[in-house]
Amino acid sequence: MKKLQMVDLRSQYLDIKTEIDHGIQEVVDSCAFINGPAVQAFQKNMEQYLGVKHVIPCANGTDALQVSMMALNLLPGDEVITTSFTFIATAEVIALLKLTPVLVDVDPGTFNINPAAIERAITPKTKAIVPVHLFGQTAPMEEIMEIAAKYNLYVIEDNCQAIGADYVFADGKKKKAGTIGHIGCTSFFPSKNLGCYGDGGAIFTNDDDLAKQMRVVVNHGMTVRYYHDYVGVNSRLDSIQAAILNVKLARLDTYAAKRLAAADFYDKAFANHPGLKTPERYTRSTHVFHQYTLVTEKVDRKELIDYLASKEIPAMIYYPVPLHLQKAYLDPRYKPGDFPVTEHLCNTVFSLPMHTELDQEQLTYITQHVLNFLNR
Repeated sequence: MKKLQMVDLRSQYLDIKTEIDHGIQEVVDSCAFINGPAVQAFQKNMEQYLGVKHVIPCANGTDALQVSMMALNLLPGDEVITTSFTFIATAEVIALLKLTPVLVDVDPGTFNINPAAIERAITPKTKAIVPVHLFGQTAPMEEIMEIAAKYNLYVIEDNCQAIGADYVFADGKKKKAGTIGHIGCTSFFPSKNLGCYGDGGAIFTNDDDLAKQMRVVVNHGMTVRYYHDYVGVNSRLDSIQAAILNVKLARLDTYAAKRLAAADFYDKAFANHPGLKTPERYTRSTHVFHQYTLVTEKVDRKELIDYLASKEIPAMIYYPVPLHLQKAYLDPRYKPGDFPVTEHLCNTVFSLPMHTELDQEQLTYITQHVLNFLNR
C-alpha cells in the first residue's frame, strides 16, 4: 500500500507530469515569467469555467481577500461580519486594514456561517459580510444575499476551500461558488482542490467597475505605468503557476468526483456509528470535499489521532482554536462560551486524508483502523 498522506501531491503530479513539465518549459523558453501568455490563458479559462465576467489573478488567497476589501473603499472602523470557525486569514486581512471584524457562530451540521447570526450582528457600522465556504460546500448564499440587499451590504465570498462547487437557488438556477456575492476569492495553495506548486490566488466578480479597481490595486495602484492614483499592493500570479493551473483546471471536475467517491466510502463506513458524526451535506450545494471532517461524539479525540498515527494514518484538526479565542485577536466583546457551536466543533472535529489519489486499499485501511479504535 502507498504511504498515506493528507494530500498526495506527488502521485497527482506523476499522473499529469508530461503536461505540467511541458507547460513549465514553455514559460521558461518564453521568459515571460510575469503576466505572460500563461496567466492570460488561465484567466480566460477560469472565467469560462466559473461563468463569471472577470477573474483577477493574484499572489495568494489572503491577498485576494485584502484586495477585495481595498477595492470596496472600506474605512477604518467599518465592520465586517465573518465566522469564528475558519482559517485565520479571513479575519487577518480585516484587522490589517484597520477594519473591525465581527464574528458570529456557525451551523452545527454544515459548519458554515449562520445567516440568523449574521443578521443579529448587523449595526450601522456594518459594511460587508464574508461567508466562508468551509471544507468544500457553500454557505447558504441565497439567504445571505437577501440579508445583504436588505441592509445594503457587500458580500465577499471566501471560496478558498470550495472551488468548483455548485450552489442551487430556490428557483433551480445554479451558480459556481465564488460567483454569487459581489466578489469571490480563492487560493491556489498546493493542497487546495485546484492548487499550484507555490502560492497563488484569484478574485472573481461580475461587476465591471470593481474588476477595474481590483486590477489597479493588485498592480501597485497603477492606472498608467508609473502613474499611481491609488494605494495598492504588489500581488501577481506568476506565469509558471498559471501554466500548472491551466493543466489542473481542465481536470477539476474529475478531481471533485474522485474526492466525492472517497467521501462516500467514508460515509458508508461510519454511518450511524455513535462515536462519530459524518459531514452533513447541504442540500443547496454540491460538496467538493476539500476536507473530510468528522465530529467525535464521546470519544477522546487525542487518543484517536494518536492511535491513527501509530498505524501511519495522518489526521488533522481544522481548527483547534476559534478566531475569537486566538491570542492575536482577543477582544473584550467576546469571551469563552459566546459561540457554543464553534467552540464545540474546535474541541471535537478531526479530518481524515482527502485527495484525488486515494484508492480502495487505502480507504479500507483507514476506515478499519478508525472503527477498530471506536469499537475496542
